[in-house]
Amino acid sequence: MKAAHECADLRDVRAEIDRIDREVIALLGQRFAYVKAAAKFKAGPESVKAPDRLETMLRQRREWAESLGLNPDVIERLYRDLVDYFTREEMKHWQKTPDATEGDR
Repeated sequence: MKAAHECADLRDVRAEIDRIDREVIALLGQRFAYVKAAAKFKAGPESVKAPDRLETMLRQRREWAESLGLNPDVIERLYRDLVDYFTREEMKHWQKTPDATEGDR
């Protein structure tokens, strides 16, 4: 692991970006495991979607982005896409749980 200012050439920079991206993807995999685990605590499709939680979470991610000098609009779009995908997957997982019925538990 090298700090950005320690990179000697473009190859070093790219190797570090690849390393970071592997870590980010691994962390997204961990996040997805928690999303699936949350399904067992949800009472129905609306609680899977959790629109109030989504808006609260997005505001917080925007604040985190701003504090790091990142564009909060970009981070919000990234998280909206991520959460949209995870919500669809969580819904599939929730529908497979033993207590799920047609529409609600």
